[in-house]
Amino acid sequence: MTTLTGGVARVKQRLGDRVFSKLSVSAGIIILIALALVAIFLIQQSVPGFTTTDPKTLATTLATKGIWAYALPLAFGTVWAAALALVMAFPISVGIALFISHFAPRRLAQLLGYIIDLLAAIPSVVFGLWGIFILAPDVLPIYVWLEKNLGWIPLFSGPVSATGRTILTASIVLGVMIIPIMTAMCREVFLQTPRLHEEAALALGATQWEMIRIAVFPFGRSGMISAAMLGLGRALGETMAVALVLSPASVISFALLTSENPSTIAANIALNFANSSGISVNQLIATGLVLFVITLLVNSVARYVVNRRKAFSGAN
Repeated sequence: MTTLTGGVARVKQRLGDRVFSKLSVSAGIIILIALALVAIFLIQQSVPGFTTTDPKTLATTLATKGIWAYALPLAFGTVWAAALALVMAFPISVGIALFISHFAPRRLAQLLGYIIDLLAAIPSVVFGLWGIFILAPDVLPIYVWLEKNLGWIPLFSGPVSATGRTILTASIVLGVMIIPIMTAMCREVFLQTPRLHEEAALALGATQWEMIRIAVFPFGRSGMISAAMLGLGRALGETMAVALVLSPASVISFALLTSENPSTIAANIALNFANSSGISVNQLIATGLVLFVITLLVNSVARYVVNRRKAFSGAN
């Protein structure tokens, strides 16, 4: 229904459209308010942890040299473990998504899609138990081989952990955990590639792989980046799997096979919060604020990259 107002035709919105519009705006505002409240809480509770200089209170925690010396190894371990997981999991996720969307028969693709969605619903504690009892003992001979043959590389220097519970094992568990969500996103993006683009590439003589490289990947580049950043965010905030698998220490080390491993912020909070009190709680919350900032930075960078790539997407 249209009405004329001052010579300009205006379309009158239906009741359902107006309600949906108001609900959408309200949902966006609620998200912003919730994010602001979380940030305010973290900042408020972190101030005592950042500002305390009392050696008696500092001696009750691992932060014997101050909060920054306490938080820096945890921040390093968080980023290091998540980055390793992403490096291992992202190519596998893209490969699985391509197989489901362009190579597998229809019935097999549907079955694999159900399995991927099912893996995404498995609790993290189950992955942690699998990492302790199955993965760690099985990869120990591989770690010994890596140290023996590639020990001259700092990443694989020894001595090898006798239990196999290293930062590399924790990263493998994280990689397995983030594969389903990245695969599901990449699969949906690849399936949305315009059929005309694919047929045009094939008609010009491109092979199947060349068609994927010149038609599918350019169209899905922004979605692939979004999937990678979503998986990285999941790995950054993962708690129980890392807490169960990792044998943590307050160190900054790139060695992947030793028993001295940097812990992650989320795992450290989960392991120490129940036994903490007073200023120690504020110091743990302060490390949570650091994780909050890291996550915001990662998502902001991802959004910037995605927005830059939109102009060059095959969708245009």
